[in-house]
Amino acid sequence: MILIGDIGGTKTVLAVFSAEAGPHTPLAEMTFPSAHYASLEDIVREYLTTVSMPIEGACFGVAGPIIEGRAQITNLPWVIEVSNLQSTFGWNAVKLLNDLESVGYAIPVLESDDIYTLSPGKPVPGGPIAVLAAGTGLGEGFLTYDGGRYVAHASEGSHVSFGPIDQLQVGLLTYLRENKGFDHVSFERVCSGGLGIPNLYDYLRDSGYAAEPAWLAEQLTGNADHTPIIAKAAQDTKNPCELCIATLNLFVTILGAEAGNLALKVLATGGIYIGGGISPRILSFLKQPVFLEALRNKGRFRKALTDMPVHVILNAKAGLLGAAAYGLMQVLTPQS
Repeated sequence: MILIGDIGGTKTVLAVFSAEAGPHTPLAEMTFPSAHYASLEDIVREYLTTVSMPIEGACFGVAGPIIEGRAQITNLPWVIEVSNLQSTFGWNAVKLLNDLESVGYAIPVLESDDIYTLSPGKPVPGGPIAVLAAGTGLGEGFLTYDGGRYVAHASEGSHVSFGPIDQLQVGLLTYLRENKGFDHVSFERVCSGGLGIPNLYDYLRDSGYAAEPAWLAEQLTGNADHTPIIAKAAQDTKNPCELCIATLNLFVTILGAEAGNLALKVLATGGIYIGGGISPRILSFLKQPVFLEALRNKGRFRKALTDMPVHVILNAKAGLLGAAAYGLMQVLTPQS
């Protein structure tokens, strides 16, 4: 048996998997609020007090770059090291994956109910695949086909400089520099749940693009996490909020543009997958023409992007699924 973890800035999910049951069947799963713990080791210790199974190894998908078996978590004050985990818990082997590598390894084993196809395109068998996931932050990765299987690759592409595509977005860039004090505005600052959506909302409100209703201002004041409130108000069919609708429209436009950027960089003829916790919750906005138009609006390469399939990952636990698929293959049955 193997311990699998999906480690994010908001939550950490741990589960035991077995070779017999496979990656779709966790045997003992628990979720922990990441920020309430000083380290991953503390969470694992608590988890193991409730689970008594013979664990041989572990594989963790982590939200941050991994260099020589060591990961500094981007949105948590944690450092995760393979050597420390192995010595602390006595496991035979430990693997660390970037969180987008985990999502990437889920793609070949996703089932039909796990995805929603925005555009079927004309996929090239074995073509590279682009993956973006908007959650607490924005993750980016890609897959290449090698030796009869897809291999996922990590990236920190979301931390490149944000490039505005119209005057509204130029104003956003100026606002974040002058009003928020950001010397460097990355795509993650404008295209994520924990950071991006609140920044977009503040910009549109403060610039006078749309008025903020008093009832919404009251709700936001009493909550640390503004994104679920904004998303809910934008999709309220009885009392839709114009400011929140504008916020999500701006969000999916930026997400679409960056998805197109990544797709061109890896020439994603195998498809583009949009994951993360936010995407399934705002599927109605992703279905609107503005998303695909922003993705494809790349001048001479419009047709190439139009031919690339575009899918939304609906499975909220794709990261755990992918880490399990990889861990069962590489930790329990290492490949030469």
